[in-house]
Amino acid sequence: MHTRRVAGDELLGRLPQPTGALSWVRDGTGLVGWGEAARFEVSGPDRFAAADRWWREFTDDLDVDDELGVPGTGPVAFVSMAFSDRPGHSVLVVPEVVLGRRNGHAWLTTIGDSGKRRVEPVRKPSEVRYSDGQVSVTGYRAAVRAAVERMRAGELDKVVLAHDLLAVADIGIDHRFVLEGLARRYPECWVYAVDGLIGATPELLLRRSGSVVDSRVLAGTTWPHDGMSDDELAAALMSSGKNRDEHEYAVASLVQTLRPFCDTMSVEGPSVLRLPNVSHLSSDVIGTLGDTLGGTPSLLALGEALHPTAAVGGTPRADAIAVIEELEGMDRGRYSGPVGWIDGNGDGELGIALRCAQVDGRTARLFAGCGLVAESDPDSEVHEAHAKMLPFREALEGM
Repeated sequence: MHTRRVAGDELLGRLPQPTGALSWVRDGTGLVGWGEAARFEVSGPDRFAAADRWWREFTDDLDVDDELGVPGTGPVAFVSMAFSDRPGHSVLVVPEVVLGRRNGHAWLTTIGDSGKRRVEPVRKPSEVRYSDGQVSVTGYRAAVRAAVERMRAGELDKVVLAHDLLAVADIGIDHRFVLEGLARRYPECWVYAVDGLIGATPELLLRRSGSVVDSRVLAGTTWPHDGMSDDELAAALMSSGKNRDEHEYAVASLVQTLRPFCDTMSVEGPSVLRLPNVSHLSSDVIGTLGDTLGGTPSLLALGEALHPTAAVGGTPRADAIAVIEELEGMDRGRYSGPVGWIDGNGDGELGIALRCAQVDGRTARLFAGCGLVAESDPDSEVHEAHAKMLPFREALEGM
């Protein structure tokens, strides 16, 4: 394996083929990859530990020549973990080629026989048709109503419910076309692709760089409506008791889970993160890791402890997961699970797989979910879920 410095500032535009793209890019920096040097698939409640163990064993056997020695150089695996324990299909993909760019550095990592591939032209679909997924809008509204009744009865504080939508294009969906559309419209988000799961997430579950970890928590949402200006929407969001409660549950959940691993922690926020389709309450959590009996925990070990956060599961965690399994009525797959990359030192970044679709040939299965508390209104949550599907729909249609 060789990592060398290169010139150039283009990442997504270097992906050579319509399918199989690997990406973790935000505002022009990050990583892309192509080809497949190795793959690890795993299911079940021990999926994080099994993936971490496989990655350590894989990197132990590599002969690495790395000119830079910074996070993201040397061996890298793109990671996409399932939301649920069952069926819970998760995957790590080690590309033959990784192209990276960060903090003024650009690099190319190759593994094995990774000769040049012919770059195929990017294709745009002429037509996209939509239909109900496993959970229709009507079914989603009913599930939200039932969940709100449970919370008003005091069974739990918060739960996140999702539904899906099927999109079928007239040609095979070009992963690069969707990624470039998402990156153009949502530069504040991490634009990702791992094994056909493609999206743009505003939420960073965890970044690990040596002993420093940080996370960006998003919970509490509004969207353009009633002719309100951006400033009016932001002010209403900050003053909303329902949204502040939802946000505080998410922050408290993450801090409580991460604290045992850290010597120091701090929370900054909330503030309002404005995106083209929605605005969120946002807080940043920063910590310094302490040594455990096994040394500093890896990114995947920390991801296992944090997932699912209250932002995608609920509070209390076990009660929320039980309500999701009962009311949601679908397999989320890798939607709302951790997604990102990890390097040979256990450093890397994991986001939460939001604003995404699972792409297979001409078909994309879109997902969106909403955090619910006792004050939630089913009709408003349906509108919020629709707003959260817009990023992928617009990228797919080329709007």
